[in-house]
Amino acid sequence: MSAPLPPAAHRPGPSYSRGSSRTASGGRTPSRLRLPYRDGMSATTRPSWWGGVLSTIVAPAAVAAVTLGGTRFAAYVQPAARPLDALAVVLLLVGPAALVVRRVRPPAALAVCVLALGAYVVAGYAFGPVPLATLVAVFTAVAAGWHRRAAAVVVTAMVLLVVTLLLLGRPVPWSGMVLWLAWLTAFAAAGALWRARRERIAQAGVVLAEEQRRRAGEERLRIAQELHDVLGHHVSLINVQAGVALFLMDDDPEQARTALTEIKRSSRDLLREMRSTLGVLRGVDEQAPHHPTPGLDRLDALFDDVRTAGLPVTLRTEGPPRPLPTRTDLAAYRIVQESLTNTRRHAGAAGAAVLLRYSGDALEIRVDDDGTGPSEEMRDGNGLVGMRERAQALGGTLETGRGPDGGFRVSARLPLSPAERDPDPVDDPAPGGAPDTVRR
Repeated sequence: MSAPLPPAAHRPGPSYSRGSSRTASGGRTPSRLRLPYRDGMSATTRPSWWGGVLSTIVAPAAVAAVTLGGTRFAAYVQPAARPLDALAVVLLLVGPAALVVRRVRPPAALAVCVLALGAYVVAGYAFGPVPLATLVAVFTAVAAGWHRRAAAVVVTAMVLLVVTLLLLGRPVPWSGMVLWLAWLTAFAAAGALWRARRERIAQAGVVLAEEQRRRAGEERLRIAQELHDVLGHHVSLINVQAGVALFLMDDDPEQARTALTEIKRSSRDLLREMRSTLGVLRGVDEQAPHHPTPGLDRLDALFDDVRTAGLPVTLRTEGPPRPLPTRTDLAAYRIVQESLTNTRRHAGAAGAAVLLRYSGDALEIRVDDDGTGPSEEMRDGNGLVGMRERAQALGGTLETGRGPDGGFRVSARLPLSPAERDPDPVDDPAPGGAPDTVRR
C-alpha cells in the first residue's frame, strides 16, 4: 500500500508566475515561468555566483583583456584625451570584475558597470571598447528577467552623465551616446530573445511532464479496469466451484473433485492474467507475453467457464466476422466477460444470450439474461462503469437496463475506422442479412 500524500500545503511543487491556468488533468500550464533569477526566492533556489570556469572566470577575463587592450590602442589615436593612469586601469577593470557576480545579482552588476563607465567618461580618458562590460551586464540582466530595472539603471546613468558634463562645462558627445544606445538596444534585444527561448524550453518541459502524468493516469486506469474484470470473473468462478465442492464433498466425492479441479484451473488462469497485467507496472517484461491479449477468439473458453459455473450461454453472430484492432477486440471481450460475470453474481438468471453483430461501420454487442432485472447494486457497480469507459474510449456507446422480455440487457456499439471495415461492399450479404450463426 502506498504511503498517504502529505497535506497540500506541504507538498513540493514548481512555482509559477501569476496568470497560470490549470489544465484538464489538474496540472498547471504557466503563462510565464518564473526563471531562477528573481527576488523572493530562497537561498537554496537562487542561482550561485559560480557558473563554471568559462562563465565566471574566462568570460570576465576576456572582457577585461579586450577593454584594456582596445583602450590602450585608442589612447594612441586620441592624443587630446587624458593619458591612461592607475585610476583609469582601475575603472576599466571594475566592470569586468562585477561580471563575476552577474548570475546572482544582475541589476547590481549592471549598476557597478554603468557607474564605472560614467566615472571613466567624466574623467576624460581615451574612449575605446569601454562599454563592453556594460553591454554584457545588460544582456545578462534582461535574459534574467530584470529588463525594467536594467532600463531604469541605464536611463538614470545617462541622465546623470549628461547633467554632470553640463555642470562641468564639457561638451556632451551626443553622437557617441546615440551609438552607445544602439548597442545597448541590440544587446537588450538579444537578452530578451534568449530569455524567450529558455521560457519556451521550460514550458515545453512542463507540458511534456503533464502529458506523461496524464498518460500514466490513463495507464493506471486501464490496468485497474483489467484487474477488476479479471478478478471479478475468476474469483466468482472459484467461489461457485468452491460452494459446489463443499456441498458434494460427502455425497459425491468425484463431482467435488471435478469442482476442485476447476478451482485449480481458474486460479491458474487468474494468476497468469494478473502476472501479465502487473508486469506492465513493474516493467519486467523484456519479451513478448506467452499468452496473447484476450479477444473474441477466446469466447469459447470464456463460455466453457461460465457453463461450468452453472450458467448456460448461447452465442449468435450476425454478419461476417472480421479481424478487429487489438483495443477493440479486448474491449469487446471484456464487455462480454463482465456482463456474464454480473449475470452470475447478481441476476439469478437461468441462462444468458450473447449477440455479436458485424455491420459496415461498427461492432454491436448485446448480452441478455432472463434474471430478475436491474438492481441498485448493478446500476451503480464499478463493472458497468468500467464497461462504459471502455466503449467511450473507442468512441462507442454502452447502454444497460431491463430487457424487452425482462431480465437485464447490456448493449454496446464499438465503431470501426474505415481501414477496419469491409474492404469490398459488394461482398456484403444480400438484404436480409447473412444467416445467423448460433453456438450453444
